[in-house]
Amino acid sequence: MDKTILIVDDSETNRLILAEDFKEDYSIIEADGGRQAIEIINSGRQISAVFLDLMMPVVGGLDVLDEMNKSGMISRIPVFIVTAADTDSMLTKAYDLGAVDVIRKPFMRSFMKARVDNIIELYRHRENLEAVIDEKVKQIRRMNESMVTSLANIIEFRDGESGEHVKRISGLTNIILADIVANYPEYYLTEEAIEKITSASILHDVGKIAIPDSILNKPGRLTAEEFETMKLHTVKGCEILVNMTDFLDAKTYEYSYDICRHHHERWDGRGYPDGLKGDEISIWSQVVAIADVYDALISPRVYKAPYEHSTAVKMIYNGECGTFNPKVLESFNRTIGKQEEK
Repeated sequence: MDKTILIVDDSETNRLILAEDFKEDYSIIEADGGRQAIEIINSGRQISAVFLDLMMPVVGGLDVLDEMNKSGMISRIPVFIVTAADTDSMLTKAYDLGAVDVIRKPFMRSFMKARVDNIIELYRHRENLEAVIDEKVKQIRRMNESMVTSLANIIEFRDGESGEHVKRISGLTNIILADIVANYPEYYLTEEAIEKITSASILHDVGKIAIPDSILNKPGRLTAEEFETMKLHTVKGCEILVNMTDFLDAKTYEYSYDICRHHHERWDGRGYPDGLKGDEISIWSQVVAIADVYDALISPRVYKAPYEHSTAVKMIYNGECGTFNPKVLESFNRTIGKQEEK
C-alpha cells in the first residue's frame, strides 16, 4: 500500500526540507495553510501521517486538529506537530486534541524518520487489527442470527407453520416501529435498536417448544385448562432464553426476553402473564403483539381458515383481539392497514 505524508506549513522552505527527507519512502502532499489541509484530509484520500505547523495565519494547526476531532480522522491519522518554539500551552492543547508527537526545528533526519516510521506502522497495525476484529464480530453475529432463525423455524414447524410466520412478524415489526419513531418522539429508538428489536421479534413464540403437540396443534377450541397451559409459552420461552445468553448480545437478549414474555399483554391490562397495563408494556412488545395478532388472523391455522385483510383489520380495531395502544393502532393503520388495501 502506498504511504502518503501530508505536510502542512506556511513556510515553503520547511515543506521542502521535510519533503526531501521523506520522499524516498513516502508520497508527499503539501498544504500551505490549515484550510487547504482540512480540504485534503476530508477528501477521502489515504493519508499515513500529517506533519502540522501550529503557527499559521487564518486557520492554524489547532484549528486543523479540532476539525480532525470532529470528523473522527484524528483516530485514524497520526499527527506530528512541527515547531521551532517552546510554546508549552499550544503544545499541551495539541496533545489534548490528539497529536502524537513533536518534531522540533531544526530537523534531525535519522532520529525523526525512525520515530515517524514507528508510529505510522503502529497505526497501520491497529487499523488492521480493528478490521479483523470487526469482521470476526460480524461473523459471530451472522452465525448467531442463523441459529436463532433456525430455532424459530423449528418452533414454527411444530406449530404447523412453514417458518414464514416469523419472517412476516419481523417485517411487520420493523415497519410499524419505524412509523412510531417517526410520529411519536416519546418512543425514541435508534436505527440500531430497531434492527435488534426486529431480530428479537422472531423469538416471540420460542416457548411453544415446551407446549404439548396435543394442545399446540389441536384443531378445535381449547378448553380453559388447555388455554392456561398454552399461556405458559410466554414464561417457558423466557426460561429457554436464559440459556441462550452466549448466543445473543446483551441488548438483543433484553429485547427478546421482554418480547417473549409480554407479547400477549394488552393495553387495558387484560393480557398475560403479568397483567401489565398501558405503557407498563414496552413499545417493542406492544408492536410485536399487534403484528402477531394480525398475522395470526390472515394466516390459515389448524383451528381456523384465514380471514381477509379488511376483516382482520376491523377485528383488531373493534377490540376483538384485545385492546391496543391508540398510537400503535394508528401506526398499524398507516403502515399495514391502508397499505394492504391498495
